[in-house]
Amino acid sequence: MIRAQDVDLVLANGNIYTEHDKQPKAEAIAVKGDRIVFVGSNEDAKKFHAAKVIDLRRHTLVPGLTDSHCHIFGIGEREMRLNLEGTNTLGDFLNKVKARVAQTSIGKWITGRGWIETFWKPSKFPTRQDLDKIAPDNPVFFTRADGHASVANSAALRIAKIDRNTPDPFGGQILKSSGEPNGMLLDNAQELVSRNIPKPTEAEREEALLRGINREIGLGWCEIQNAGSDSEDIDLLRKDFEAGKIKIRFINAVYGPGKDAQNFLREGATINAFDHHFTQRTIKVIFDGALGSRGAALLKPYADAPDTSGYLTEKPEELKPMFEEALRSGIQVETHAIGDRANRLILDLYEQAFKAVPPNARKIREPRWRVEHAQIVDPVDIPRFAKLGVIPSMQPSHAISDLFFALSRLGIDRLAAAYAWQSFLKSGSIICGGSDAPVERGEPMIEFYAAVARKSIRGESAEGWHPEQAVSRKQALKMFTIWPAYGVFEENDKGSIEVGKLADFTVLSQDILKIPEPEILKSRCVMTMIGGEVVFESAEQRLE
Repeated sequence: MIRAQDVDLVLANGNIYTEHDKQPKAEAIAVKGDRIVFVGSNEDAKKFHAAKVIDLRRHTLVPGLTDSHCHIFGIGEREMRLNLEGTNTLGDFLNKVKARVAQTSIGKWITGRGWIETFWKPSKFPTRQDLDKIAPDNPVFFTRADGHASVANSAALRIAKIDRNTPDPFGGQILKSSGEPNGMLLDNAQELVSRNIPKPTEAEREEALLRGINREIGLGWCEIQNAGSDSEDIDLLRKDFEAGKIKIRFINAVYGPGKDAQNFLREGATINAFDHHFTQRTIKVIFDGALGSRGAALLKPYADAPDTSGYLTEKPEELKPMFEEALRSGIQVETHAIGDRANRLILDLYEQAFKAVPPNARKIREPRWRVEHAQIVDPVDIPRFAKLGVIPSMQPSHAISDLFFALSRLGIDRLAAAYAWQSFLKSGSIICGGSDAPVERGEPMIEFYAAVARKSIRGESAEGWHPEQAVSRKQALKMFTIWPAYGVFEENDKGSIEVGKLADFTVLSQDILKIPEPEILKSRCVMTMIGGEVVFESAEQRLE
């Protein structure tokens, strides 16, 4: 029995959504160390004597929010490099580049990310000729928001030795006009240029990491599930955790196939290191490209480009042995698959691996493998997720961004099974909700709003947006709390507010389960608490 004097913290006078079915609402929480020891009424909380009391002032408190899919180094780099988000015309894009060129020494590389041509009129990719006019003396390389396409100028193409005779690499494409490269590089073709860009120093990579983490905490994320790291990233993560520089809970995936994944399979998982803050037991595979750049692998050709149906970025036969070894070793697999062909094939590969390595031959009988994005899935394949125990990890903001151009890419018929959240839920799946930042903004209120409204942030809807695929607010909250916890085997420690679980909380300025939909976007994080420690508090609405 917890005695009153043993309680370290009481949070009282709150509008608390617990995500615990037996006690869905509460007013107060008591914390001992990093764990919850009481959930209940203000009156019952009075029996506790605490070293610290926080009056929530009727603010809404939910279980600590989790971003189930983001790229933390990219989030920080977005703050450090040329950020091309919000460039609504080609002219805006070029003006931003021109301003950076004026500040940069001749010959030095200029890089950035965030442009999306689908909002431009006309909706066309930029070209090297566009860039050559304003950056003739600097190699430049600018990545589309989705990370699956980039544009380079002639100086960068010369350094990479790309000309009319350069063949397309597997899983990528060098776009050409009149037989000559036009500067656009899709998926694996980006590496031809990017490998020539000077690598950031360790200090710069650490700055990107910590900037990204600080931004996430300030937005109310208590945990991030980082969708892919190489060995250098992992070394830096461990160093900064050991130095106490990272407060957020961090679930990391290792890119595979390749040397890093092989080493990871040999060395094994790291679970709940650094006082339950760091877990690494997942391999991340990228299996196709993105819809916007027409790299997503489709079963039928693109409606607006009938000469292509996208492509795979990994060879299925090379994934099979890694998948089987992962099952035997207790390693989770998550695979980027956007197009309906990629989704069908990865489900086939997962199913083949499950049959080849039966439960009694696995280190973990229930592997909880995931498909990241699962954006366009043939209706016959949606029930296969639940049947196989495969978790769709989806990012609601992709729907409200992509649906402006998805109709032209796919045609009206295929949109019926695009971003099909409700269809997945009705078929028996759960959904791990994420943001895919820096592809999207990475803000939890945008993701929550997108899931429940299925409209643009300006309230727009259009033909093919299928409003029936929106989720309820309770379902949306689960997408960012208890379901992500299940998705990483940690539902016994995280994801709901109940006695014995970690004291991770997100306090919000408004009741997002009740306010009008547009007001959700105006809600802000008031406080972020991880393990009973306040790691962020709004300067405008301080509670302490």
